Parts: sequence; C-alpha cells; structure tokens
Amino acid sequence: MSIEDVRLRDVVEDDLDAFCAYEQDPEAARRSRFTPRSREAFMSHWKERVLGDDTCFVQTVTVGGDVAGNLVAWWDGDRRFLGYWLGRAYWGRGIGSRALGLFLEREKDRPLHADPFSGNTGSVRLLEKHGFRPVGTVRHGDDEHVLLVLT
Repeated sequence: MSIEDVRLRDVVEDDLDAFCAYEQDPEAARRSRFTPRSREAFMSHWKERVLGDDTCFVQTVTVGGDVAGNLVAWWDGDRRFLGYWLGRAYWGRGIGSRALGLFLEREKDRPLHADPFSGNTGSVRLLEKHGFRPVGTVRHGDDEHVLLVLT
C-alpha cells in the first residue's frame, strides 16, 4: 500500500456496512468519545440525515479499492462541520492525512469546523496539519472537545 492508493469516491449503499462495523470498534469509540449506534439507528441516520441531505458532502475513503472509511461535511446551523471515520486497520499510516487533503480540495466551504475529543491527539494533530486552528472548546456530555476552524 502506498499513499497514492488512497482515493475518494461517492458513497454507495454497500459502503454503509463497513462504516457501521468501523463505528462499533471499541477502541475507536473510546478515542472519539462517540457512542456506537445500533445497526438500525446507524443505517437510518446515514440514509436519512447524511445521504438524504443534499447539503452534505460525503465521500468514501478507499485504499487499493477497499473501503477504509468516510469523510463528511454538513451544516449545523450557520456552521459547516467536518467529520471522518477510518477503520482501525487504516490508522497511523498516513491514510487519514492523504484522504483529508483530497477531501479539502473538493469541499470548498469555509470556514470549516471540526470538534474532535480533546484526548484524541492524533485527530487534533491531523486537523492542525491541514490548517485547522483551535479557537476554543465545546462540551459533548461530560467530554471536552477542541473546536478547530479552517478559514
């Protein structure tokens, strides 16, 4: 695998099974402080609120043709947010960085916000590497998240 094997493409319904499985990974949930949803809730959310919202920009990340994860940009009020999820097998190999760079070439809305869990230093560093700057913190439940902005 080389970084050049990382690609983005439009999401197809078959990708959702991999996305759902990646969300169920206990280590990914711990690092992100995101509670995994049931398969039914996951599929409903993705079909209705992500793929069913024409203001969302969503791409599947592939590595050598295999589904590695996803990147999504959506509106929350008057703010555009970015989120992403990669399967654990794809962590720490430059795949997230390459995929995010490709995504940011296509997603032109600025400012673009992200709010990773403050303890997820890898995610915070990834965003900062691509020009996101911390502007404060937000709370999601009991957890503090870093609010970053790309202008």
